[in-house]
Amino acid sequence: MNAKINYYWRLLATGACFAVFGVGALIMAVIIFPVVSLLARKNKAKYARWVIHKGFAGFLWLMQASGVLKFEIKGAEKLKQCSNVLILANHPTLIDVVALIAHIPNASCVVKRALWSNFFVGGVVRAAEYISNSDPDNLIQDCAADLRVGNPLVIFPEGTRTTPNKPLKFKRGAAHMALDSNVPIMPIVISCKPSTLTKGEKWYTIPSQKAHLYIEVFESQSIHHLVNAHDDQQVVTARQLTNTLEQHFTEAINKHGTITA
Repeated sequence: MNAKINYYWRLLATGACFAVFGVGALIMAVIIFPVVSLLARKNKAKYARWVIHKGFAGFLWLMQASGVLKFEIKGAEKLKQCSNVLILANHPTLIDVVALIAHIPNASCVVKRALWSNFFVGGVVRAAEYISNSDPDNLIQDCAADLRVGNPLVIFPEGTRTTPNKPLKFKRGAAHMALDSNVPIMPIVISCKPSTLTKGEKWYTIPSQKAHLYIEVFESQSIHHLVNAHDDQQVVTARQLTNTLEQHFTEAINKHGTITA
């Protein structure tokens, strides 16, 4: 009986949390960001990202306080002052980016084209000047330019959420970004047990037990420590770097269970 009550409480709390997220995004877009725009003549996107950082931290706290999930992060101190670094993470759940930006004050990230016109979050991603994936031909150059001005950039090399019970499969775009910008890579490994909010799942498809979202932040590394980078062989180097990263993430995730755990 207690387990059943706990399940329905978490279902109700999950719905409430997502409602708060949507309303909070609207408040940011309609009230907070216009005020920020008036007060900050320069670096408006920087202040908007700080507001989003604090908002996501509050949302993450709400999910924990309401019993939706347990959250644990190892190496969070590496994220507080990070800059000019390409942050690469696997992507098992819908809220991965929330958990990461909640710990990175000035993070930039690549967002899906559809989010720019989304009723709830469109104003948020535009105010923060996140990078849209609407122009694949210029995406790598846009990301490299953002990194060169000193911003930490969050990328999910899979390009989408991990498919449950399938091995990691990284696309080469992240490797090309690293090679073009020549900035360090900071690997972040995410696991969630039991799995929830995975690709294709609705928000109300919750597990029978509280999910444990675990994040481990590794030291940043120069790409030259991972592969022998040569400008005249970037296609080959990008393939090698992608394979190296896939292997690193797979081994790290398997320390905590299965890849999609």
